[in-house]
Amino acid sequence: MKFTAFKSSASSRAALYASVAAVGLAIPSAAMAQDADTDVAAADEEEFLDENIIIVTGTKRETTLQETPISVSVTSGETLENAQIRDVLDLQTVAPSLRVSQLQTSSASTFIIRGFGNGDNNFGIEPSVGVFIDGVFRSRSAAALSDLPNVQRIEVLNGPQSTLFGKNASAGVISVITREPQFQFGGAVEAVYGNFNNIVLKADVTGPLSDTIAFSVDGSYNKRDGYANIVNLDEEQNNRNRWATRGQLLFEPSSDFKARFIVDYSRIDEVCCQVTTLVAGPVTGAINAVGGQLSTDPFSYDAYLNFVPTNEVDNYGGSLQMDYQAGALSFTSISSYRELKNFFLSDIDYTSADIATETRDQAVKSITQEFRVASDFDGPINFLLGGYYFDESISQDSAIQNGSRIRDVFELLAGGNPADILTGAPSVFNGVEAALGLPQESIFRTPLLSQETFRMDNTSYSLFGTVDFEPFDGLVLTGGFNYTDDKKDFALAQLSPDPLGQINLVDAFITLATGGGITTRDQFQALPAANQAALLAAATNPAVNTLLPLSGFQFQPPFLTIPNAVEDGKTRDDKFTYLLRAAYRISEEVNVYASYATGFKASSVNLSRDSRPSSADYTAGPGRSTFAAPSSPILDAGLAIPNLSTGSRFAGPENAEVYEVGIKGQWEGFGFNLALFDQTIKGFQSLAFTGTGFALQNAGQQSVKGFEFDATIRPSDSLVFTFATTYLDPLFDDFPGSVLGDLSGVKPAGIPQIAISTSATHMMELGSSGNELVTRVDFSHESNTPINNGLPTFNAALGNTQIFNRAVNLVNASTTLKLENGLEIGAYVRNLFNDQFITTVFDGVAQAGTVSGYPSPPRTYGGVVRFKF
Repeated sequence: MKFTAFKSSASSRAALYASVAAVGLAIPSAAMAQDADTDVAAADEEEFLDENIIIVTGTKRETTLQETPISVSVTSGETLENAQIRDVLDLQTVAPSLRVSQLQTSSASTFIIRGFGNGDNNFGIEPSVGVFIDGVFRSRSAAALSDLPNVQRIEVLNGPQSTLFGKNASAGVISVITREPQFQFGGAVEAVYGNFNNIVLKADVTGPLSDTIAFSVDGSYNKRDGYANIVNLDEEQNNRNRWATRGQLLFEPSSDFKARFIVDYSRIDEVCCQVTTLVAGPVTGAINAVGGQLSTDPFSYDAYLNFVPTNEVDNYGGSLQMDYQAGALSFTSISSYRELKNFFLSDIDYTSADIATETRDQAVKSITQEFRVASDFDGPINFLLGGYYFDESISQDSAIQNGSRIRDVFELLAGGNPADILTGAPSVFNGVEAALGLPQESIFRTPLLSQETFRMDNTSYSLFGTVDFEPFDGLVLTGGFNYTDDKKDFALAQLSPDPLGQINLVDAFITLATGGGITTRDQFQALPAANQAALLAAATNPAVNTLLPLSGFQFQPPFLTIPNAVEDGKTRDDKFTYLLRAAYRISEEVNVYASYATGFKASSVNLSRDSRPSSADYTAGPGRSTFAAPSSPILDAGLAIPNLSTGSRFAGPENAEVYEVGIKGQWEGFGFNLALFDQTIKGFQSLAFTGTGFALQNAGQQSVKGFEFDATIRPSDSLVFTFATTYLDPLFDDFPGSVLGDLSGVKPAGIPQIAISTSATHMMELGSSGNELVTRVDFSHESNTPINNGLPTFNAALGNTQIFNRAVNLVNASTTLKLENGLEIGAYVRNLFNDQFITTVFDGVAQAGTVSGYPSPPRTYGGVVRFKF
């Protein structure tokens, strides 16, 4: 059995080439236009196919799409150019199993495959969908968002891939493969001008430095005015301002050895992201009373903020890949070092009133090392064996700043007299300060509401491999394994300067009711049980304890620093996962396979101000009382602080399994791929925004059943139709402790039942000159689906009604005149019919009853000039 990329006959090579084209890869006439000297006649067709078939490497071997026994969609660099796909965010329009969401900053994105994905908004959460660029793992989504230069192809591998990728592949993998340097001089330059003054410049050049060394340099610059406006500041939002550059050296002293060295740097400096108020809650009136405004029309793209947000991302690093061929054995080493710096300053109330702002300054450093050895024996057995090492350090300094009007807004909500507030007369909080013995004008007058410092070190290693056994021609039995050992050490500390947050209102009432006689838990516990019960009944009765309504203003109570005497700030995980698969070539045209695979992702850490001890370590008393709290490890160790509550410091591992069967067929002019699957993740790491913070917890079990289908019809050499669809039937099999209550037996929202990507590409030869006009139209559809299962604040008050829905129907088109001399002139439009939808919704920040959302981008269009040489 030989693992070769191409078959021996011209007819089978043609079939395999067509199977690659089935997912929108390069087509012969398009490829010919790239080289002015290429003249492919019928006699040269076989050689041409050998040189231009695009292979798939998702299985860590070079195989054609039809030979690859997994569900994978592939997008070529040619398709990326024609469809004007510039970053991973746009990739979902041609890969129906993939969904990418962007949230409140340029760097807050989540990749989702088959309905599974996480990692946004919290750097302590590793994504379930692993992103690899030239074999190097990008551990946070912010490190995978720069414009995509010089891409050869992008492979989206659906389902767990732990036996082939050493890190974070419990839901799937996005693998980006760029072009390596060439020993023939060439390159390309490209200029784009579009609406919103969009200017895109790209260039790459490659060639030999000697007989054994080749180089390439590429870069991109993308600048665009914002399509949203901050009305009161007369500033733009949702702009583009990013650039990237990369250099490569390829050393190939012999046919048996090559080394590829890559260094890259990218920067994003943008104003993001547009938020609209979909439901204005009770807090809106108070905001209006102090002169604040907010946007309520999603697709006017108007915003009201009290300053211009800042989003800065610096992402850079280098990698060295070495490949050595020793007879039937091939050896690969990939080493990398990367750094990511992410800073943002956001107006988190999304109004023109100066209420609250948030800053985060994050840094990630990572080192990876992968070794692989693979065989290519003529016999019935072949193998791949690898080892992977990952070392990462994360730091984050963050804070919430009190604005100049935050106290006034909350005074109004507390029942204060507007006239007193506007004139500066004593009001509700002044009375609270007097009653609790706090300095006057101290509540919500501190510069900071909270300030945090987080650190995490993560080291892991894994051993992985596969063995293929071919008992007879056409049948391949595969067994694969992965053993992962993961260690995380983390430290979190917080300051909560606001004095109200540091007082427990139940305990404060007990102290006041006893004339100051009870000031500690020991004193309270020493009282007779009847006295304790009477005091506690009064202290928890809003009709008696008039302080209790103030609990709604205790947004950021004190935080228990970790590590401490009870919590060691460590997670330790290890897991053995495996793959069993049978693949059979029924004929030269049809392959089938069936597989069972398991996957794993280690524990994730809640690196946020909402990180709280587990219920096993601490149990608060009624109203978060410390006086009435029962014995617990944290309390017994003397670590309890006022208003301490339970939550999650971290979420345990994810364990995935998937049953999958597939069939791949290819005939002249027609090909298809079909995969049916039943996929489950136990302990899925759910991160939910609660209106004032994020809750990290494990779902007991989430599953999805469905199928993926793609097909190509090529009625002539000049016309190609593609169609791809995904059907998903998801379910929370077990999730009793969600922030929305028991979701067991409920369909997870945000996962469209049907997603479709389809395209038509026409290539018109302009006489015999070698010139060509390529026209492409594609359509992307997501069926109408609830955006989420409800909002913890808004929907809980309504009994989980008024759920917001989203449906997507995007039409994109492009046309490009490709001249024989390498010049290309084209035009494009994305979202041709200006489809409008809300991408996601969330509880208004500290605004109970308010719902905010992100509107979809408007139509964009422009012209392209490209020259290839």
